[in-house]
Amino acid sequence: MAVSEKLYEEIIIAGFGGQGIILTGKLLAQTAMNAGREVTYMPSYGAEVRGGTANCAVIVSDRPIACPVVSYPESLIVMNKASVHKFGPRLKVNGLLLWNSCLIDSEPEVDASIDIVAVPADEVAVELGSPKSANMVMLGAYLQKRGHLDPEQASEALQDVLAERYHKTIPVNTKALRRGAELALCHA
Repeated sequence: MAVSEKLYEEIIIAGFGGQGIILTGKLLAQTAMNAGREVTYMPSYGAEVRGGTANCAVIVSDRPIACPVVSYPESLIVMNKASVHKFGPRLKVNGLLLWNSCLIDSEPEVDASIDIVAVPADEVAVELGSPKSANMVMLGAYLQKRGHLDPEQASEALQDVLAERYHKTIPVNTKALRRGAELALCHA
């Protein structure tokens, strides 16, 4: 992002319940807030929660945000195929699409202007010994690609969003954030 540009980005994070979608959005929002940005965060999930649909909309800006509704995001982080079908067509021209290549079997078909990044999030999370940290791998990749926040800032915000009983997962989640950033760097 050029220095003269103002930051205003709408992001949708989507997948199914149990993938940490809501936590990912909350962590992104907290990270941005800790960095002094303006933020909105709106989670949405089905009644069944685990296994049902889950998504959240986050807006990060350096100026006040008038409306928290995200209809056409600049960035989309998707963990499953259903989410690609639902939100992919809404992605703005020249947007960013990060997709979990472990659960989505083919590259999503979107506008040619979209920057598409395949992230083997589930595979990396298993390698790290924490299958539940695939969401952190995806977030780390997003942070690296966008560059207005970084994985270290997100790592520092983990203690603010995780219940104290989950603080023991901070080291592996930090590794997952860093590994996701490394993968995105390789993609560049």
